[in-house]
Amino acid sequence: MSSTVLDVPTLETLIAASVAAPSIHNTQPWRFRLDPDTVTLEIRAVAERGLRHTDPTGRALHISVGCALFNLRVAVAHCGWEPVTRRLPRPDEPDLLATVRLAGTTRPPMAPHLYDALWRRHSSRFPFSDRPVPVSVLTELTEAAHAEGAVLDLPGPTQTDRLLRLTWEAEQRNTADASRAVESRRWVHPPHGESLGIPPEAIGPQDSRERIPVRDFGAHRHPTALAARPFEKRPSIAVLSTLHDRRTDWLRAGEALERVLLVATIHGVRASLLHQALEWPDLREQLTDSRREFTQMVLRLGYGPQGPASPRRTARQSWEQGAPPAATPGVTPR
Repeated sequence: MSSTVLDVPTLETLIAASVAAPSIHNTQPWRFRLDPDTVTLEIRAVAERGLRHTDPTGRALHISVGCALFNLRVAVAHCGWEPVTRRLPRPDEPDLLATVRLAGTTRPPMAPHLYDALWRRHSSRFPFSDRPVPVSVLTELTEAAHAEGAVLDLPGPTQTDRLLRLTWEAEQRNTADASRAVESRRWVHPPHGESLGIPPEAIGPQDSRERIPVRDFGAHRHPTALAARPFEKRPSIAVLSTLHDRRTDWLRAGEALERVLLVATIHGVRASLLHQALEWPDLREQLTDSRREFTQMVLRLGYGPQGPASPRRTARQSWEQGAPPAATPGVTPR
């Protein structure tokens, strides 16, 4: 049995930090369990919160869990332990996506600014200003992705235009596809008390210049029914890729994505995710010119309003089968 002592308030903080991560449509497709003998936290997928039409392969679900995994690693290190991480540790349990064991550590913890940022970070789907993101900050973002085994490319104007056109085409397909439209609308008005989905006030307006394809979560068929405002003229776009396209790569892409988003938050840079073209295999293949990389996310970066945060389930709601951590054997109350 491990000698690590984990009290209930700290355990709840670790889970709350993890669930502060972004997830597709704010589905929060994760649940947690503690192995008290080894003091190991498990992150499992919640299949019923998957998007059957939008994300049939579960790639976006894995990326979402990868974001939560990175937050958990940051929080564990912040609390003084080394996060010993395993991805897809048991092939016979496909819903078990990752484990993090709390081990003694002599290494310096991850940058404390990352821990502070994870509580403040959230997507902004609102217009940004035309102020460019400094090259020094963009360099830090590419280094953040590289630290997690991913690549962050910063396309030039011509490539940016091509990426936005592909995203526009995907958004038009999504709106016209009845099954995807219904699925998207479901997560705008979540069931009462679930703390899932995206509140209408966090969706943001459409781009009146029709340059930046903001997702229409309501899947309206008539543009006149949507609020519209001018967005930035020269959007700053980044493309996150991996060298392979396996489930482990999807998880690592999520970890890289969250590190990038937290570093951006530290610098006051807002971000929104342009995921639409990734939801159509033929369009996803066109998102990168390199045959050696697989695009996992398209990001829009800039300066602008923070925007309202989407709600999160509490640590106790995120526990396996709804059991509160205080009821878990081997955890010390405080």
